[in-house]
Amino acid sequence: MKLIIKSLIAFSLFFISSAGMAQTSSYKCMIQMNSYQGEKAYVIISLINRKGEYEKTLRVLGPDKQWFNTLKEWYKFQTKSKEKISAVTGASIGGGDRAVVTLAIDSKKLNAGYTLRFESAVEEKLYHTKDAEVPLTTAGLAAKTDGKGYIRYVRFSGS
Repeated sequence: MKLIIKSLIAFSLFFISSAGMAQTSSYKCMIQMNSYQGEKAYVIISLINRKGEYEKTLRVLGPDKQWFNTLKEWYKFQTKSKEKISAVTGASIGGGDRAVVTLAIDSKKLNAGYTLRFESAVEEKLYHTKDAEVPLTTAGLAAKTDGKGYIRYVRFSGS
């Protein structure tokens, strides 16, 4: 009898904890940079909601916090939200280089009006709020998206 009760409790705890967790999907994202001279670029990948507002930082390509304020729009969001980004921070990307990152995205956000924004900045050069924007749709993730600044293009694949 005790074994049955323990099993029921364990099953109930598993079910309750699973119901509260969001399902995420992983996507590999390749960022190809334009050839430019100068310092490496800082790139921020953010989840933008239906209202055009920042919802979550998915990746920060650039390790030094002192330069985060050069990504002005994202930095306003980041300082207000006090979002912890250390788990999503990596190396910056140089001109002509490419980077491949894996993004974990809540499956409920796919085909629900969300966008992935790629924001870029280079020290003492221009800042691009919307260097590239990819609709978070099945078709948007399957297509190649051209950048408007330091990013040449962005391409996704499932991982």
